[in-house]
Amino acid sequence: MIYTSIIAVFVLLPALTSFAQNEGTSQDTVKVDLTEKNKKNPQKATILSAVLPGAGQLYNGKSWKIPLIYAGFAANIYFIEFNNRRYQFFREALFAFDEPGGATDPNRPFPSLNRDGLVRNVNYWKRNRDLNYFLFIGIYALNIIDANVDAHLSSFDVSDDLTFRFEPTYESLTAGGGNIMGVSLKINF
Repeated sequence: MIYTSIIAVFVLLPALTSFAQNEGTSQDTVKVDLTEKNKKNPQKATILSAVLPGAGQLYNGKSWKIPLIYAGFAANIYFIEFNNRRYQFFREALFAFDEPGGATDPNRPFPSLNRDGLVRNVNYWKRNRDLNYFLFIGIYALNIIDANVDAHLSSFDVSDDLTFRFEPTYESLTAGGGNIMGVSLKINF
């Protein structure tokens, strides 16, 4: 019973507040018109970011995020190349070790490593390279998600009218014949 009351409050409260806001003066109507004018299309922002990373952020007016996106891509590409170079180097050392007489050749790369050490290094650098490919996909997806969320929140109203106040309350109980004193939280939006 109490859960249905709480759910009803959360469902009906936004409907009542939107009704009360629509009953306002003509000055409130101007505010609504301005927010509608600044509202961005999330589908357009998503498609722009999918085609060209950073284009959705530019469409949303958040151009300061574009260098961050491309810095993420550049750093990731650097680490992919670095890990791939190390992987190829240890792979060639493993092939040299596996050649006839390669295990006893003092001029082979990494003469202090045995075959197991070379295999561990090959697997380590390959795993790091492959994880960086997934990170690249993650940065690309995060770019698209960020553009979509920014477009959805473009008309979110954060005005000075949002306030929280604590006020004392006093209620008398008619059934039990007592009084209750407490503190209430009043939210204005």
